[in-house]
Amino acid sequence: MAQATDTLPHDDHHDQPDTGIKRWLFATNHKDIGTMYLVFSLIMFFVGGAMAMVIRAELFKPGLQLVDPMFFNQMTTLHALVMIFGAVMPAFVGLANWMIPLQIGAPDMALPRMNNFSFWILPFAFTLLLSTLLVPGGAPAGGWTLYPPLVLQGGDYFPMVIFAIHLMGISSIMGAINVIVTIMNMRAPGMDLLRMPLFCWSWLITAYLLIAVMPVLAGAVTMLLTDHFFKTSFFNAAGGGDPVMFEHIFWFFGHPEVYIMILPAFGIISEILPTFSRKPLFGAVSMVYATASIAFLSFIVWGHHMFVDGMPLAAQMFFMMSTMLIAVPTGVKVFNWTATMWRGSLSFEPPMLFAIAFLFMFSIGGFSGVMLALVPADFQYQNTYFVVAHFHYVLVPGAIFAIMAAVYYWLPKWTGHMYNLTLAKTHFWLSTIFVNVLFFPQHFLGLAGMPRRVPDYAVQFSDWNMVSSIGAFGFGLSQVLFAIVVIQCIRGGQKASSVVWGDALPTGLEWTLSSPPPYHSFITAPEIK
Repeated sequence: MAQATDTLPHDDHHDQPDTGIKRWLFATNHKDIGTMYLVFSLIMFFVGGAMAMVIRAELFKPGLQLVDPMFFNQMTTLHALVMIFGAVMPAFVGLANWMIPLQIGAPDMALPRMNNFSFWILPFAFTLLLSTLLVPGGAPAGGWTLYPPLVLQGGDYFPMVIFAIHLMGISSIMGAINVIVTIMNMRAPGMDLLRMPLFCWSWLITAYLLIAVMPVLAGAVTMLLTDHFFKTSFFNAAGGGDPVMFEHIFWFFGHPEVYIMILPAFGIISEILPTFSRKPLFGAVSMVYATASIAFLSFIVWGHHMFVDGMPLAAQMFFMMSTMLIAVPTGVKVFNWTATMWRGSLSFEPPMLFAIAFLFMFSIGGFSGVMLALVPADFQYQNTYFVVAHFHYVLVPGAIFAIMAAVYYWLPKWTGHMYNLTLAKTHFWLSTIFVNVLFFPQHFLGLAGMPRRVPDYAVQFSDWNMVSSIGAFGFGLSQVLFAIVVIQCIRGGQKASSVVWGDALPTGLEWTLSSPPPYHSFITAPEIK
């Protein structure tokens, strides 16, 4: 299946395909576009990481030493926007571009020119966002949530940020449309929906979430724009508006957005664990229903971000119960992953190491999420470093570890070369140790009452902040190893075999189709040419 796409005629029917820079500018091949998404994501990962280093260097000890408070808040705001919209989401879209056509037997993505456009919007959007650092008044400093009236204090940066967010949203919506049309219209004969690999399923559900919530964010930031420039009063209390309404609209987008960043990770883990356990995925169909349930519930829990906003008791109870309900399908997934490994013939190559680390540390993020769902407890945790620790445990050892697992899993398939396994395992162990040194102490800081988004703090928080900052520098530097492994692999190395993880195959299934049980798969090893 993978080889079929390599010999496709070029999209615009020239005798010779484009080479050099034109190959990338005018790319319509899903593999080229997937590669561009992944390279862009890696660059943004290091840009966002550099901002995190500034934050942790300032917090290494109490007092103001490196940056002024305004620049510190600009760093926290841009770090979040860059990591969410520039690193995590484009990486998942890149993986979708590469793998969905291969996994469903399609020759390419359904809308290749739109695919090209959806990528090339992104470099312009992030150039615009990052150039806010250069304009008078500086970048946004009101947090990535852009709450009024904080964000409306801004000067020249304000329209630039709003336009950049619109561009990111357009890119995401076009990518999502492409995924849906490809999966619904271009599956190989005989592959009905429940025979699809779990990665395709997770992306199909994610794509619907993207299309549903991105326009909500666009509406919210457009209302901010008219409040700022046209003197409307959507969120201006002095003119009869309601600042809390912005929070409702924003988190109606924001909470499904969290699941947009984790559902494709669930799909990746559901591909890797069966391969290296040499067993089919336990309960594959129930995993599809669990993913769909999580996506549905994500729309009715946004109020748990707003428990301290003075909502009625009935609303607090509803949002608390519905939030805890998400633990049920999530628990089903964790149980099924564990059952897949149970009594399997496990081997611990880099993709499997990252997948198992995901399972442990994502669960830590899940448990602290249940704590935050409890109304009386949330009153204490709100706006402390406990919240920072919670969502970073979901997004770093969750989403980012899953992306790294996917790259280590599929890189030999993409490049035809095997990477340096020793270096990759070193990267895994350094990342796993330092990510816990970085984020676990932040639970203690939050429980002790340290507020988030502050450049200075009371001396009783200094020890754990120092530990956390040491973890941050260690984690940041260890990601250089990741870049080295990937670059070495792309440039050459030991030839990868046609079925890369050959020893790790459950009952001879082709390795990109390892997630459904054997009777679901119509491709078996002897048939692969």
